[in-house]
This record gives sequence, C-alpha cells and structure tokens, in this order.
Amino acid sequence: MVTQAAAEAIRKATLIYGSGRAIELAAQYITENCRVSEIQGYKHLRELPDEAVLLSTGDPMLAGLGYLGGEVIPGISSMQVAFAHLGISLTRGVVVNAHAREHLLAGKQVVDEVQRGHVAFVIADPELEVAWMASLLRDSGVECRIALCEKLGYPDERLALGTAVSPPEVEYSLLVLVFGVF
Repeated sequence: MVTQAAAEAIRKATLIYGSGRAIELAAQYITENCRVSEIQGYKHLRELPDEAVLLSTGDPMLAGLGYLGGEVIPGISSMQVAFAHLGISLTRGVVVNAHAREHLLAGKQVVDEVQRGHVAFVIADPELEVAWMASLLRDSGVECRIALCEKLGYPDERLALGTAVSPPEVEYSLLVLVFGVF
C-alpha cells in the first residue's frame, strides 16, 4: 500500500531497483524517463548508486530492506492492515519474524508472547505451517484465536479465522499470521 510520499518519490526517480513484484506494484508511478532494473541478487544492494530508489515489498522496518540505510518511505504496514481488519490495538502487538528464519524459535516466541497476554503478529513465509504453529500452542495449553491474513492490500485479500484447535487453511503464499486473545 503506497503512500503519497512514496508515490511522489517513485515519480521523481531516474533509477529504480526492485523485485519483479515490487516493480509491478509501483508501475503506475514510474515515469518513462526512469531506468528500471529487477534485482537479481540481494548481496550487492549496499552497492547501489546513491540516486537509486529501491522498491521493497513488505514492511521495510519490520523484516524488509530498511536496514540498508538511506531515506525510508514506508507504505502502510501489513501489521497495521491486519490489526485494523481485526479491531486490535497495535499497542497489544509483538512482532515475530518467521520469514526465512528458524521456525521453531519463532514458534516458541509466539507461545511465550501469547502466554504473556500479547497478540503475536507473525511475518511468515510459505514454508511456515499454520497447523504446526497451532499444535505448538495446543501442546503448551494455550487457547487463542488465529487469524490468517493473505494478500493484504490486494483486491483479493483474504482473512481466515480459526483457533489452535481448528486452525485456518492457507490458500496463498503471501501471508501474515496473528495469534492471541482478540
């Protein structure tokens, strides 16, 4: 979800780098005189020219490319969108990054945070199994709701609710999860 500030920065750019999906999402703001390059590998992102605008899908300061420095113009966070859809205050949330990370560690963190009364917002990847996460909660005696939020910000976004006993089924690979009492 692109903000006005981000749209303006994209319109003014003369050099843009991004994933294919990021470029596609920003295409309506990219002008004809801008050179656009799809990122082939993430190892050399710190070597981009100073004038380059780097498009990032996801949340740049949660688990995205915000660590690279330079000016960061975020869009609307998936956490903000998910919590708004669910009517949960952001002050109750704790971010758990399970995207391309150790899933067991993330699962234990979710159990700990929900036991503390927090709502765990999980940045997930397609390999993270919702049923497995639910089993960790059940095995720990934690009763909570699970919200599966898929394709947030897209016209076909999907929100599926379940519990640790009856978790929601994944349909799309672009997802975040919310665990807790809400």
